[in-house]
Amino acid sequence: MSRPHQLEEVLRALRLAGMLDTLDARLAQARAGELGHLEFLHTLCADELARREAAALQRRLRNARFEQAATIEEFDFSYNPKTPTAAIRDLATLRFAAAGESVILHGPVGVGKSHIAQALGHAACRRGYTVAFAKTSRLLADLAGGHADHTWAARLRRWARPDILICDDFAMRAFTPGQADDLYELLTERQQRSIIITANRAAADWYELFPNPVVAESILDRLVNTAHHINMQGRSWRPNQRPRHDQPAAPGARP
Repeated sequence: MSRPHQLEEVLRALRLAGMLDTLDARLAQARAGELGHLEFLHTLCADELARREAAALQRRLRNARFEQAATIEEFDFSYNPKTPTAAIRDLATLRFAAAGESVILHGPVGVGKSHIAQALGHAACRRGYTVAFAKTSRLLADLAGGHADHTWAARLRRWARPDILICDDFAMRAFTPGQADDLYELLTERQQRSIIITANRAAADWYELFPNPVVAESILDRLVNTAHHINMQGRSWRPNQRPRHDQPAAPGARP
């Protein structure tokens, strides 16, 4: 079914070219009597809105730079019975993000901390929040690079801007004085914005990782005392991700 050339030009000029994807189908419905005039216009506008929302979601997911497309729905809470399921599902409502609160997920390696952190980030993207994910070491290395090329302030603003910042593998090793100072500035800049942290160590063990006790107190007071603490314990998922070897051939079987 051909469309009037003038209409296409008008829609493109109004930046409504997405309507062209469903225009023929909606015209067919209108001609068949399935849509009245107002219903036709409303449905066509709803198609455009859905297309824009889908494009915006994909843009937010792309900008978040997640390591995996993790969701709460696909997480197997039954694998580790000690997993605080109710607390995690409550976080998935994103009330913490609306309040500008932070989340600390701590526990041994392989129990799904990074999955849950990214799943919360994915849920936030679907809700319209902006999210950034990074390994803590890479985030601090990026800020450190800004001191060398005089782009530190711009880099700090970039990490401070998202509604939710996910710092994966926090407190893996002792911080240098420069890293501690950068972390303090980042937390100060991100006041009233949420941070999600994953760590193998509980927050009580972080103080000794900072070279300056005063800086440590300032950082952890801003971070630890205003966060939801989720202790994840149990078996590691990683043994289940080992490559499966082929079964040995039966005796006498041909290769």
